[in-house]
This record gives sequence, C-alpha cells and structure tokens, in this order.
Amino acid sequence: MSTPHVVVVMGVAGTGKTTIGPLLAQRLGVPYAEGDDFHPEANIAKMTAGTPLTDEDRWPWLDAIGAWAHGRAGLGGVVSSSALKRSYRDRLRSAAPGVVFVHLTGDRQLIEDRMTHRQGHFMPTALLDSQFATLQPLQADETGVAVDVSGSPEEITDRAVTALHGLDG
Repeated sequence: MSTPHVVVVMGVAGTGKTTIGPLLAQRLGVPYAEGDDFHPEANIAKMTAGTPLTDEDRWPWLDAIGAWAHGRAGLGGVVSSSALKRSYRDRLRSAAPGVVFVHLTGDRQLIEDRMTHRQGHFMPTALLDSQFATLQPLQADETGVAVDVSGSPEEITDRAVTALHGLDG
C-alpha cells in the first residue's frame, strides 16, 4: 500500500481477528489496537453471559474505535472490530473516512472448531449463530478485501497483505 492506511480487521467471532491483526500490523509496520479493549465493561459482561449486544450497546464501542482510527489517519494502523453490519462500518467511516476493511471469512464449522480450542476469551460459541445472522459482508462500494481464514496465521496474513496491495493498484 502506497500510503499507510488504517485497516479494520473484521469478521465474526473466531475468524482470528486477534491473531491476524497483530501479524498484519507487524507486516505493514504500523501499530495494532485490540478492538475488544474498547468495549465498556457492561458489554463484556453481556457477552460473557451469552447475551448478544444491541446496536445501542455497540455505538460507544464503535465510536471509541473510530476515534482511535481517526487519530491514526495518515500514520496507519490496524484495529480489530467485528464490524458485522454495514451501519457499524459506516459509523467507523464517519469517524475515520479513510479506513479500509479486511474481512476474515471462513466456513462456519472451521470457525466453531477454532473457537472451541481457544483459551481465555469471553465470547462463547453459543453466540456464533447470532454473529453469522447479523453479518452483512462488505459491499461493492466499501473499500476492503475478503480474506479466507483457512491455513496458518502466516498464510492468512500473506493473503491479506497481497489483497491490500491490490487496493492501491
């Protein structure tokens, strides 16, 4: 990429946002911010209890991520955010118009399998169905790329870097 973009690594729970985000940031030479760290405690409590967040729950979280992305404009950065709905991505773009999205995509069975093997995360697999039901993939007028999550983290990161370079070409 010719100029340092702020990249939002998006996708349903279990696609590897927290794994791929830092690897992508390292490859691009920019800082990484963990999207979950922007959640208010009330949101984490709801998700831990297996209760899906409402849009009203998400707005302050998205605004905090958007503010971080705005502050990185022209400098570059990578931040994770599920960004499942177009309206959520629109909210991020309203704060940071230059953001680009890397949508981590994959087979539901693969994602569920990965979720059952990860340690210390508050998102239970029970919420995966609601995540897929909510997901609105990137649309043609949204700047971003879809990257398949099969393979190793390094392979996924390679695909993401290649796809992002294609946005500038």
